[in-house]
Amino acid sequence: MPTHLLSRRSQKPRPALPLTEGVALERARVHEACGPARHSFALWLAGAAQGPVLWLSQPQAGRPLNPDGIADYASPARFLFVQTARAEDLLWAMEEALRGGGAALVVAELAEPPAMTPVRRLHLAAEAGGSFGPPPLGLLLTPGHGGAQGIESRWHLAHAPCPSSSLPGSSPAGSRLCWTLQRLRARTLPPRSWQITRACAGGSLLAAPLPAGTDRQQTARPAVSRALPLPQPPLAAPALP
Repeated sequence: MPTHLLSRRSQKPRPALPLTEGVALERARVHEACGPARHSFALWLAGAAQGPVLWLSQPQAGRPLNPDGIADYASPARFLFVQTARAEDLLWAMEEALRGGGAALVVAELAEPPAMTPVRRLHLAAEAGGSFGPPPLGLLLTPGHGGAQGIESRWHLAHAPCPSSSLPGSSPAGSRLCWTLQRLRARTLPPRSWQITRACAGGSLLAAPLPAGTDRQQTARPAVSRALPLPQPPLAAPALP
């Protein structure tokens, strides 16, 4: 179940990469992003980071991202796209890139969440990559609701309709993009949800916390008992005279 795993007191603070108010990811660690808008989450991190971005994928993931779309978040010149034939090769390339420390952000698109052992190796590589400079950050993109074991945090991002006045001083709904961002799991923080707003013409991300329990409502799958009508009790037989 989504929960925070460790107390803040038991962990030495690490430098973090802030996205917007209240939303930050620890560097020198590997995180997971899932949900239909997970690629946008990766681009947000790329825009917040300083330095090269390595984007790893497999051929079945399709063509690399369109540079015109990337330009709304970060300079396409900072991106290096690499495709591998196997998931094992992709994770190996990610591990080596994190250990080298040359890329500020290493993104890996996966068809399914990796096992615990590869994730542990990625954490160690990310920590080693910060020995001689700013520590890198690793991000796993997984379908559905994710599920990678041992990750530092798991985030779910989905597009959402924009209310007429979601944030103070915001522009009309038609000129904004809105998402629902959920922190499903973290080692030192509890689950939490935000409404993220960004102007269509570009600009910074604005975050508004959502009420507690929104994360469960957004990710919960409808139960069969609620999707189908409940069976009716049989009619009682008429009493004999």
